[in-house]
This record gives sequence, C-alpha cells and structure tokens, in this order.
Amino acid sequence: MLELTGVSKSFGDTAALHPTDLVAESAETTVLIGPSGCGKSTLLRLMLGLIRPDAGNVSIDGTMLAEQNLESLRHRIGYVIQDGGLFPHLKAAENVSILARHLEWSAERTTSRVHELAELTHFPVDGLDRYPAQLSGGQRQRVAIGRAIVREPAAFLFDEPLSNLDAKLRGQMRTEIARLQRSLGITTVYVTHDQTEAMTLGDRVAVLRRGELQQVASPRGLYEQPANLFVAGFIGSPPMNFLNGAVEGDTLRLPMMDVPIDDRLRAAIGDRSTVIVGVRPDAFQDVDAMENEPSDGVRVSVEVEMTEWLGEVLYAYVPFETDEAVRETLSQLDKDLDGESLRTEMVIALDANSLITGGDTANLWLSPDSLYVFDPETSVNLTRDESRAEKLEEQGRTQRQRALERAKEREAKATA
Repeated sequence: MLELTGVSKSFGDTAALHPTDLVAESAETTVLIGPSGCGKSTLLRLMLGLIRPDAGNVSIDGTMLAEQNLESLRHRIGYVIQDGGLFPHLKAAENVSILARHLEWSAERTTSRVHELAELTHFPVDGLDRYPAQLSGGQRQRVAIGRAIVREPAAFLFDEPLSNLDAKLRGQMRTEIARLQRSLGITTVYVTHDQTEAMTLGDRVAVLRRGELQQVASPRGLYEQPANLFVAGFIGSPPMNFLNGAVEGDTLRLPMMDVPIDDRLRAAIGDRSTVIVGVRPDAFQDVDAMENEPSDGVRVSVEVEMTEWLGEVLYAYVPFETDEAVRETLSQLDKDLDGESLRTEMVIALDANSLITGGDTANLWLSPDSLYVFDPETSVNLTRDESRAEKLEEQGRTQRQRALERAKEREAKATA
C-alpha cells in the first residue's frame, strides 16, 4: 500500500502540490489525472522518492520513505516513464535484466527470467537481441515494462507510458497493461492526461486541479456523481454541457428549454435564484426516432447548426449565449480544463440512426433526472447523491475483487 499523508511540494514560489492525502490500496490501480501542470507527475515522483516533500509523509506498507531506507524501498517499486528510458547501447534482453544485477543471478537464471517476461508481455523472443532503435514504439514499452517487473516489485508506477504512441497502439498497450496488472495483482499508480486510459485502467481515479486533489472515486463514481464543476467538466467525452439556469417560481429556465422544478431539483436549488445546470450529451433522445415518447420528461426544440455522423453516434451542435451571471465561473472552468475559450455550444449525442442534420429544428426528449445542478460560487455539485455515490464505490470494490480472483484462476490453470 502506498500512502501520502499531508504531502505538499513547492518549486520556488510555485505550489506544485497542496497538502494531499491519498492511498493506493493493495493490488488496485490508482490513476492520477488532470490537465497539464496539475501536479500529477510531481505526486508520482514524491511516491518514488525522486523528490522530497516540503511537508507530510510518504509511506510504503506503513514504512516511511526516508533517506536511510530510500534505496531499499525503491527496489520494491517498478517505474515506467513516457519514452521507456531504455539504454540505447544495450539490447532488449540486457535492458530487461540490468536492474536485476544486484540479485546475483546466474546467467541461466537471468536468461530464463528474461524469456519468461518476454512471454508475459507478449514481446517477440527474436527481438531480445535487438537494440531499442530497432524496435517499434510498442515493443520498446514492453521492454520497459519487463524491466520494471523483473525484480517482482510490490508496486508499479507509470508516468504517462503511452503518450508517445499512436492511437491504435495506445489502445493495444492499454489492454496489455490492464491484463498484466490483473494477472500479477500488483499495486499500481498510473499518471495520464488521457481520460480513456483513466476510465478503463483505474480501479479508482484521483482528479487533480492546480495542485489540489478534487475527488477520488471509481470511474463510474466520477462520471455519475462528480463532486464539483471541475470534475464534471473533466470526466466525460464529449464533456458535460454547462448552461445558466434562472429560477423563476417552479420553473428552471435554461437557454433553450424550461424545466419544471421537481422535489429533487428543489432540494438542490434551495433559495438560489441562479445556478449552473449540467447535462451530459447522451442525456437527449431524438423524439422522431423514439417508438414511444415517455410522458415524464421535457420536450426540447433546438436549432441545430451542424452535425457529425461517426458511425456509432451522431453529434449535433447547438450554439447558445452564456448569461452574465455565470460567465466568469464558466470562463475560469474553461481555462482550468485547458480550453480555448471558444463560443459556447451544446453538444448532443444521439443514436446513429437519427436523421437530424445541420439546419434542422430538432425535437428532443430529456429526463429532468439527468440534470446536474452546481452552485455558481462554490462550484459544488448540489445534486450529488451520497448514498448512490457510496453504492457505486462498493460496486467498484466488488468488481475489482472479482477481476483479481478470475485473473488468479486463469493463472493457476495456465501453470497447472
């Protein structure tokens, strides 16, 4: 178990990481994600002892990381970086085995271990005699992973290992890393800016913003029950739409629709006159493509400026003006999310069979239950359901345990 307690770090006058508590539980994958400069790589380097915290403690299985035990604890951690960090003058087999030299293995034991890891990482055995420059990007990362696990470490630390690969190769390597982690059952901390990696690899995902930890939860927990505006905007692709909501009596007026305020929304809104309303792109349905329109929703008519048909989904874009009351909050959010401050538009994800196209007036259906409400001043998610959030975390823990058990069963069958 890797644990950070009250850890903070500054470089000069710049605070890279504010006081942070985080635990990477045994055998799970914890993903650190956030925009550039949010502190995720700093946090990872603190875990490895490459830099020392200004305050707080880093511990491995209860043993605090300190100068006197730094080297011995590092031997228990496998570390993989962006470019693999391979020695260009050493062949693949030598790169894999170099970190095991202090174990004083025999030549036969070393060769056997290298071939074992080549099979485990699906690396071609005939490539073990090649130099890094003769290998593909994916093969170099497989060598780097093999080198990281040659000593049978207690934990893996990955620092954006797939960012230099093309999209297809990233997908393949993502699957390989997930398979390896499950089969080995090794505690893993994985840094990425790619939310697809975060959502598919992470048992739990820690979202950072400007050096501050925003939320730690399962991928489904982050998506369904975000803690605040930033997490809601960062998690999801396409991202959540944010609309200004004006409260008028029992009606919530949005730029392109009026929503009746039910008990759930009333409890969230309280006595506020203005809120920020979030709605996921996939919350809408094309009325003309529905067999039966439910009676308990809201019908929305919007002018579609353009559409994108991607085979499995149709994206429709609806521009709108943001109200002055929430403009500053949403502008700051856009900066924090590395946005370009382009004009605001609502993105709607529809079934690929929809025939809506640019220039059409689209008739859509929306359930009020799919709306999120945020405080424009604090950015807190006012519609967050704590009991539902805890249930999602419990489901995540159960699924993680089942996946580890299945991986062990497959490993046992393979070695029987």
